[in-house]
Amino acid sequence: MTDDHNRDTASKAIDDHALEKTYEEAADDLVRSGRFATREDVLREGGRLVEWRELRRAERDAALARGLAQAEAGLGTPLEEVLADFEGRHKALAERRKA
Repeated sequence: MTDDHNRDTASKAIDDHALEKTYEEAADDLVRSGRFATREDVLREGGRLVEWRELRRAERDAALARGLAQAEAGLGTPLEEVLADFEGRHKALAERRKA
């Protein structure tokens, strides 16, 4: 192994340790504040949040794929029509605010 590889590996280990300490301290702070009963509760909540985020990402990706398929099939509303509708609504709202 090269010196660069050894240095990079050691640096990563130090970075991982510092990151781990940061998370441990954050978890301890949450337990001390009474927000969570244990570090494990903090970890479980973190896992739930990751699951929720990944589910939302999968839903977003599926919706995007459906939209692209619809657009490729010629379904949907042309951009020019959407923009004209938006501009009309914006103009009407601005006029109501002036009154």
